Amino acid sequence: MDRLKAEFLTELEKRLGNHQEKKMILTEYEDHLDELLLELINLNDEEALREQVYTRFGTPEEIAAMWQEELSVTPSNMRWLFIGVNIFFFVGGSILTVAHNLLSWRWLTGLWNQLTSFPILIALIYMLFWALLGYEIGRGFGHKGRKLMRRTFLLALIPNLSLMVLTVFHIIPREWFSPLLTETFIGICIFLTLLLYPLCLISYRWGKKASV
Repeated sequence: MDRLKAEFLTELEKRLGNHQEKKMILTEYEDHLDELLLELINLNDEEALREQVYTRFGTPEEIAAMWQEELSVTPSNMRWLFIGVNIFFFVGGSILTVAHNLLSWRWLTGLWNQLTSFPILIALIYMLFWALLGYEIGRGFGHKGRKLMRRTFLLALIPNLSLMVLTVFHIIPREWFSPLLTETFIGICIFLTLLLYPLCLISYRWGKKASV
């Protein structure tokens, strides 16, 4: 087992070349190899053991190719992608809200009524977006992605907090959101907002595990 582990890590180190995260990658895979080999401690056939390792993690060549590909996705691009999508949600929702309240278009009123009939579904879909944020950062950046996720989360949260402040202080008329903005729904929104970071953190860890 020790020989297989040493051969795997040596080959992976060679394949990674001058990758800037080489040390971190090797450390992560060494830990995961230790866990897997401990699970397979009763397997004495070296070829079968090697096959299990390659099935679980891929060959060193495949792993190195995956990490080289990840270099093309920069933290900055990933951060602004999610922030941009979040802003798109808010701009789209704002345009729809303003148009519904200022224009007497029958089809627009029908669309508004359909959307506001399922407020919990809207909230759950939005929660899914935040879970995807954590997962993709964990899968794409692994160990080094936690700080990126935290910064992205804080920046992406600005529109949410801004809307809450504008609504609470009646800068935006609450009537515009009728019948969506009930006391129950406001309470649910506050509760779900408090859950956003734990949700991102859990999905980040899931994505980080999936990257291996």
